[in-house]
Amino acid sequence: MKSLRGQRLSSEYQKAVYEVISTKLKYKTDKVRGIVSVTRADVSPDLKNAKIFVSVLAKDADEARAAFDAIKENAGYIRYELAHMMQMRTVPELHFLWDESMEYGDKIDRLIKEIHREEGD
Repeated sequence: MKSLRGQRLSSEYQKAVYEVISTKLKYKTDKVRGIVSVTRADVSPDLKNAKIFVSVLAKDADEARAAFDAIKENAGYIRYELAHMMQMRTVPELHFLWDESMEYGDKIDRLIKEIHREEGD
């Protein structure tokens, strides 16, 4: 179980990483396209590592994957920007992971709509 401080830091890192990606990184590189969501952040108890779960909604799967790859490539830059934003002694090393929960939810929504459409016929 995470401590209260760990939960609070995870929440703050989630917001801060989203802010860096949606503002500074989008202007730095043109590869980040579509809607980027930071769905979760898990900071380790020793505050040295953080898993950042990211979901990207784009025109197609290739564009979404390219945006995610650009985010992973710029992990050092994002960490640098976080160091300037947050008043922490150390900023954890960021590990970005693909989160498929939004795509899964979208798929379920489409299936439910299709079932309701078939019932109406």
